[in-house]
Amino acid sequence: WRVAPDEGTAKPRMAEPSRLRRTLTPTPLPVGEGLSKPTAAKVKPVESPGRAGGFPLELINAAMTELHPYAGATIALATMHGKAEALAPAFAMLGASLEVPESIDTDALGTFSGEIPRLQPPLETVIAKARLAMTATGLPLGLATEGSFGPDPLIGFVSIHRELAVLVDDLHGQVVCEWRNSHETNFASHVVGHASELDATRLARWGFPSHALIVRAEPQGPVVKSLRDRSALDAAIAACIESSPTRQARVETDMRAHLNPTRMSQIAVLGERLVERLRCRCPRCRAPGFGRIDVVTGLPCGWCGRPTAAVLAEIHGCAACRERLRLPRSDGLRECDPAHCDTCNP
Repeated sequence: WRVAPDEGTAKPRMAEPSRLRRTLTPTPLPVGEGLSKPTAAKVKPVESPGRAGGFPLELINAAMTELHPYAGATIALATMHGKAEALAPAFAMLGASLEVPESIDTDALGTFSGEIPRLQPPLETVIAKARLAMTATGLPLGLATEGSFGPDPLIGFVSIHRELAVLVDDLHGQVVCEWRNSHETNFASHVVGHASELDATRLARWGFPSHALIVRAEPQGPVVKSLRDRSALDAAIAACIESSPTRQARVETDMRAHLNPTRMSQIAVLGERLVERLRCRCPRCRAPGFGRIDVVTGLPCGWCGRPTAAVLAEIHGCAACRERLRLPRSDGLRECDPAHCDTCNP
């Protein structure tokens, strides 16, 4: 099936610890990791450009005066979990429609519930997902997202959701990547010895029943997914406890998008961010997706003036060619808070 920007228009094709699956690692994803081309290139400095959502305004304005390369295109979307409803509106702004192949099996690349482990890092996995959809449809454009959940590596006791989105573009020979980190997630789990230990307050905090739950025997055994009813939840807990060598069950949030409205809303926001990047075209080769690929640290301290580890400038580039621009910080900050200076606050 397809989700089109306008149903009245034609839609032509163009030629987890052991329990914490898909867990975030403490090391952040490098900013330029979504590129398909080497980043070593001459960087052109640009002084104080206008910005729209972090992207150079003059490049977006220039793109608005010409037909976008994806206008009228059909993009293959890799999903088994209804992500088209979150992503289609954003891509409709480009004049593109999404097609979800019926035969695709993204679970083969890993499942949140852990029956099938994710063997590759998130970026490689999400690119592989997009290519599955491209192979199934024969389309040169593929779209996919991949979520990871776990403790915030900086705060620790707060859960964080990182969602990656990629557009694999064989028309221009590039992969355009965007991501979003958010603390707006219900990701959590709890081990119980009886269903009565799972109180209504905890369930409400997890968003149940609008957000589904998973129950598994602890530490191993049967897994019951897609639970949105208290009686079914209690029955699943009892069955998993019965099968558990420790007489315990682990209850956890189901993070699949179609059963987790909070995650689905974050995917929609990320889709808008990816489309905003795709609207920005390379000033050199005109390929879509020109945007931030790296940063330069060394923002001076507001007290002593020495360089700090804070971001001083952004490097924007093209994944289809070697064009690079060095831009000031998009937030306009020119000095670092002395609290983050190793000299003033060792």
